[in-house]
Amino acid sequence: MRVKICGITSYEDAMIAIEAGADALGFVFYDKSPRYLSPQKARQIIEKLPPFVEKVALFVHESAASINEICRFTKATRAQIHFEADESLYSALEVAPLRVVRAQKKEDVLEFSQQYRLVDAYCEAYGGSGKRLNLEWFEGVDCSKIILAGGLSPENVEETKKYGFYAVDVSSGVELEKGVKDPQKVKDFIRHAK
Repeated sequence: MRVKICGITSYEDAMIAIEAGADALGFVFYDKSPRYLSPQKARQIIEKLPPFVEKVALFVHESAASINEICRFTKATRAQIHFEADESLYSALEVAPLRVVRAQKKEDVLEFSQQYRLVDAYCEAYGGSGKRLNLEWFEGVDCSKIILAGGLSPENVEETKKYGFYAVDVSSGVELEKGVKDPQKVKDFIRHAK
């Protein structure tokens, strides 16, 4: 199972995640988030990273032009769209998008089932809430294109393995404090996930 460590705010945290085996890193460009990173800071981190690691830029309520500009400037490789957006936004993107389903009920996990998508627990705020999804919602569902997020931690990530998710995504579950990763938790999470 692949692993994305989200809410990266420093080069040190990025390298801890990569050296522990992370496949992707998430950078939050939503200024109301405690894990917000300026495009300039993100670019400084991303430019120093080794190859073959996906750099995912997370957006809330941004235009396609703004998303394209930030991804181009930071060298992010994918745009995570954490808000309801119409198809015109997706077709205007210059980088590959990752749709986010903020699931409130079992039926929601089937949204966009023909494509890779991130399924997170719904909450009023966006991302990093630590709120867990009901894993029973995934019984009998083809999870091979689902990246599971929401309330995951080193202690519970192994429970997700039997569902066959494409990947898991964690932020608050591996932190010392908001925006600062705990190296041991990052290592333990990736080890248990893989």
